[in-house]
Amino acid sequence: MPFIPHTEQDIQSMLASIGAKNIDALFDEIPAALKSGKLTAIGDGLNEMQVTRLMRERAAQDSQPLNFIGAGAYEHHIPAAVWEIATRGEYYTAYTPYQAEASQGTLQTLYEYQTMIASLTGMDASNASLYDGASGLAEAILMAVRAHKTSRRVLLPASVSPMYRSAARSIVKLQNIELVEIPFDIATGTTDFAALQQHAGSDIAALVIPQPNFFGALEDVDALTAWAHAQGALAIALVNPLTLALLKAPGQWAETGADIAVGDGQPLGAPLSSGGPYFGFMCCKQALVRQMPGRIIGRTVDLDGKQGFTLTLQAREQHIRRAKATSNICSNQGLMVTAATIHMALLGADGLRRVAATSHANTQALAVQASGVPGVKRLFSAAHFHEVVLHLPESSAKVLASMAEQGISGGLDLQPHYPQLGNAILVCATETKTSEDLQRYVAALRHALH
Repeated sequence: MPFIPHTEQDIQSMLASIGAKNIDALFDEIPAALKSGKLTAIGDGLNEMQVTRLMRERAAQDSQPLNFIGAGAYEHHIPAAVWEIATRGEYYTAYTPYQAEASQGTLQTLYEYQTMIASLTGMDASNASLYDGASGLAEAILMAVRAHKTSRRVLLPASVSPMYRSAARSIVKLQNIELVEIPFDIATGTTDFAALQQHAGSDIAALVIPQPNFFGALEDVDALTAWAHAQGALAIALVNPLTLALLKAPGQWAETGADIAVGDGQPLGAPLSSGGPYFGFMCCKQALVRQMPGRIIGRTVDLDGKQGFTLTLQAREQHIRRAKATSNICSNQGLMVTAATIHMALLGADGLRRVAATSHANTQALAVQASGVPGVKRLFSAAHFHEVVLHLPESSAKVLASMAEQGISGGLDLQPHYPQLGNAILVCATETKTSEDLQRYVAALRHALH
């Protein structure tokens, strides 16, 4: 069957039936100035062999640099079995599980995912994912404002990813929610507690607590959580799920734990793939579960006592009530969640801990070795996970360009996002890096500076 099944005769017959002269008449309400006209840059159609050759040639243009960039998307080893299983037909094409009796496999997978994520975060409940970490943060802010009821002010540290802050502002700005930026301490790279204290006693809906933050620095999460609760505000944990294999879970922060935990699940089995697709996770305390957007899968028994799974705690109307809905997250990243569930099941708790520990050790070694290059120094003093900020004696953009010419993606230039840091770059080393890789990095950095 051809890709476009309608013949010219079919088209004319349909136009005649509805009384339209031509296809353009169907879109006459669109102003001419908004129409693009003919797509002159699109070439003629190609056959299958020609397309295959063209795409191979284009794929060959992609280099395979040694990657030391993180900043929210991390190069981790993904066992081959993860995507061999996830791309089987019964997983790859399963999507909307509204008809529970016909979707038991999909629902059970999502339930297992929720159980694993709730366990990692130490929270009471998990949804069945969001689009990504950035939109997840925005949903957590909206959720906190709904739960708080009186305040529409949320404190958002500058040490949260600039991409996440931008996405959150775009999503909540038309709902009269004020995001108040809290600066970071220039010595440690963590939230400036003195600046935070200036908001003590004011009406605040929530405080966002990144762990680790965008610089890879570890925040004093107990103190920040306790401070938020002392103000009558909710604590929103923004976390890297892999770190939770080693670090204290958000549900254990301070005496009562964080109220909401969100983040991007990309480190759990999702390849970099030029920026996606990834998935966002969200967990919360039981008291807030009815405010949580997205799908929630429950386990029950049928009339015969057999175990079954179904969508629960979510009205179908959430997807069609527009502005009155709890959320307009109508779907999720089911395939990525399936891969993450398989990934976590294969690695297990011990495997995740080993990945996290090796990533931390590699970044520590990289920071020490890079600091041995004249003029290069680690910028912040706080403990870190698998990212660290290095300050360079020359233009960070030029240094990274030089390293790229040597086949190394040397890090993220922080100048556009944090100009006050000067020639600073954010570097990351995961468990995929060897001692030889670290040596190559340092050699390329040394060459770029001379």
